[in-house]
Formats: sequence, C-alpha cells, structure tokens
Amino acid sequence: MSQQIAGPHQHYIDGEWTAGDGEAVFESRNPATGEVLGEFERATDADVERAVAAAQSAFPEWRALSYIDRAEYLWEIYHELRDRTDELGEIVTKECGKEISEGRADVVEAYHMVEWAAGNARHPHGDVVPSEIPDKDAYMRRKPRGVVGCITPWNFPVAIPFWHMAVTLVEGNTVVWKPAEQTPHCGQVIAEMIEATDIPDGVFNLIQGYGDAGSAIVDSPDIDTVLFTGSAEVGHEIASSVGGDTGKLAACEMGGKNSIVITDEADMDVAVHSAVMSSFKTTGQRCVSAERLIVHEDRYDEFKERFVEIAEGVSVGDPLEEDTFMGPLIEPDHREKVAGYNDLACEEGVEVLVDRTDLGEGEVPDGHEEGIWAGPFVYEADYDPDRRCTHEEVFGPHVGLVPYSGDVEDAVEIHNDTDYGLAGAIISENYRQINFFRDHAEVGLAYANLPCIGAEVQLPFGGVKSSGNGYPSAREVIEAVTERTAWTLNNSKDIQMAQGLSADIMTDED
Repeated sequence: MSQQIAGPHQHYIDGEWTAGDGEAVFESRNPATGEVLGEFERATDADVERAVAAAQSAFPEWRALSYIDRAEYLWEIYHELRDRTDELGEIVTKECGKEISEGRADVVEAYHMVEWAAGNARHPHGDVVPSEIPDKDAYMRRKPRGVVGCITPWNFPVAIPFWHMAVTLVEGNTVVWKPAEQTPHCGQVIAEMIEATDIPDGVFNLIQGYGDAGSAIVDSPDIDTVLFTGSAEVGHEIASSVGGDTGKLAACEMGGKNSIVITDEADMDVAVHSAVMSSFKTTGQRCVSAERLIVHEDRYDEFKERFVEIAEGVSVGDPLEEDTFMGPLIEPDHREKVAGYNDLACEEGVEVLVDRTDLGEGEVPDGHEEGIWAGPFVYEADYDPDRRCTHEEVFGPHVGLVPYSGDVEDAVEIHNDTDYGLAGAIISENYRQINFFRDHAEVGLAYANLPCIGAEVQLPFGGVKSSGNGYPSAREVIEAVTERTAWTLNNSKDIQMAQGLSADIMTDED
C-alpha cells in the first residue's frame, strides 16, 4: 500500500498520485485538540478535468468486465476494512471528532456496504416481464451510465463514500470522488486501499479540495451521474443544476429537521433513551438527528424531567475515551452557527431548560483546550409555525421540546410542519398510532420505538421534500448509476404486435 509521508498529499488520478495544477493547500485538523493531521493539495478545475478524462477513458474496459470480476476488487477492500477497523475507527474519530464507538461503527458500516454491493454481483439482475405475445420474450436490462461524480460529507467519512462508490463500481461505472474538505485524511486512506487492489487505472479517482472542486465535478459535461450527501443548500444547487442538463442525473441526500413523536401510550424508558440517542449522538451532527421532541401533554412533565437530567450530565469530552458520549463540533464556523441558533431560540421566547453551549470549568479535558466544544442546549416551546428555531436545521446538540394535546394526528401535523422530510420516529405501545405515523409522516426514514438514527446498508437512505431527490445508497442507488433497457425478443418467424396492432403491410396492389 502506498504511504505518502511527505506533504502536501496529492490527488489520485489515473492510477497515480498526482500533483495538482494549483499551489493552494489546506490542512486537516483534529477538532478535539486543534492538532494538524496533514496538509493536502487543493484541486483546480484543471485537476478535476484530468480526473474526469481518466475516468471516461477507463470506462469501456471496466464495463466490459463481468459483475463478478468487478466485485473481486471490492472484496479486497472489504477484507482491508474488516482487518483495520480499530485503526481506521481511530482515524475517523481524530479527524471528525465523533466518539470512538461511532468511529469504529463508521468503518463497520463501510465494510457492510461493500459486502452488500460485492455480494449483489452474484444475485439476479433485471426482470423477466410477461409478454402479450407467446412467442416473445420481454425483460429489463441495466447498463452502467458512465462516469459518476461522488461528493461526500465529513460526518461519515468512510461509510458514506462506500454508500456511493461500492454499488457504482460493481455496476460498471467509473468514479471521480471528492471527500469533504474537513476529512481529507480519511479520503487519503480509502484511496490507498483502493490503489492496493490494482484496480485498472482511471476507474477510481480522488480529488481533494473545497466546494469549487465539487462544483467542477457537477458542471463537467462528461459526468453522467452526481451522487451527493450533504447540506440542503448545496444539494438543492446540485439538483437544480443537473436538472437542466439533459441526460445527467443527480441523487442527493440532504439535511433534515427531524422529530420524535412521543405519544400518550409511550414506554417512557424507550422514549427517553431514544430521544437522547437521536439528539446527542455525533454531537447532533447527523442529518437524521432529532432537533424536535413532540411529547403528549399527559407524559410531558415526566419526559421533560428525565430528559433534562440526562442532558445536564451527558458526558462531553475526549472522543478517543470509551466513556465519552459527545465529542467536539467539527470546526469553529460550525460552532458559531450552533451558538447562533441557541441565541435565536432565546430571542424567540423559548424557555431554556439546559444551556451547556459554553462548557463549565473542568469539563474540557486536559490537553484539549483548542477543541471545538459545545454541550447540549435544550428548551421548551409551544408549537408556533413561525418560530425559526423549531423549523430550521441546526446540525448540533440543539433540541426543542414541544408539547401537544389531542391524538396522534395532531402530533404528526406538527411533525410535518417543516420544509424537510428526512427522518422521524414514534414512541408508542399502540400499533394504531404507530401505523398512522408510518402512513402519514412525511419522511424517507421512519422508526418506531427506536432512535431516529441508524441505517442498515440494505435499506435505502434518503428523504422527501427539501431533504432529497434520490437515494445515493444501497439498492436504490442502482437506479441513479444505471440505465434501464426494456428488451423484447421475437422467437417466431412471424411479426406479431401487442394491443391488437396489425402487422400486415398493405400496398396499392392490395
């Protein structure tokens, strides 16, 4: 495996580590300590063009391989991920700040996705479709689209790239990938692993950089599909741009303002546990994190007391320590955003229950004074459709408790009152309430008696409304990276048509 010791680290284009055209570099920093983890070249438009050209050139040879042959390269990566889970989990934790069990889970999810995609290579593909004509065979075939641009976020820097790339590669496409600028070291490690498989040159290409490099990928006329996971703002720009380009597709999984509905028939132990997990795991920096807890008035006081007690004491600290529940926020600008929304909530007249925006004396671990720290911020507020803090995504440990009265229909109405529609959960022992939520909550990911976090790789991951226009993961990503052909074969010497259409050819002599 290639190990680039000297910096700045380069891009991986056409099977080689390649110096970029530009002189700009950027750093990766540990958000818990401020330590510089590495220096990386920042891609230019010309670098992106070279990567896209390499992927386009490699496509014919790659698509000509069988599914099984393509999957063999992925199996090598699968074993590497499994064998190095602890090592890579620590790299994830150091670079994006989530606590160590989440860092390891990020790698486990990645190899689960690779396992699913590579195993799927030996499963049936396509559908046999009955024909009206007995002598005809009709079926669906899929073909790879070509060059796929993958743009991935920092909060799952190993798992989500393989959501995008594992299926894409097995289906016969080539890849140009830009990881998030906050987690380039994880991108470097993944590229080294793929390089070690001896995958044909140009099939996989890594570009490091900022949003301008991502825009260059999206805008390239030779990119056939864009897979994006990230903020709603950027995702909407991508979807709008690609939507005007005939022949190009985009599958974008974006943000959310997710809720948990806790009904009058909820098990309170399940409710509190699920809410804490949903609100504070990854320091609230998941697209599926719950920022609204919609609680029936009959259970509200008990829930509030128990949830607040945990929020006041939940462990914030060194993410490499096993007893830490919340690590740091990702970067100073993001902390400023989260703190700004906490201030906005106060301006909008909420009742603050927990404010650990600035950690108290002794809460920041020794040697981590340069980290990007913030603890839970919890408030209560009656439902108000005009209140920004309960409708706009914060992407941090910022949680509003909203009481409701009436039936589950009233709770779901509050739940749906947001531009987003990514994830949600209901806590109830009443199956009728659960089924109403299932059928009427405007979400792409729904949970019952569980946190509204977590994804198994065989399920699609994406949302509705402003949360997404596709599913850049699992089985559903196949739709975005392949073309379908409806194929009909006539086994007869005669031409017979469906719908009773005459196949007779008439001439003037007739």
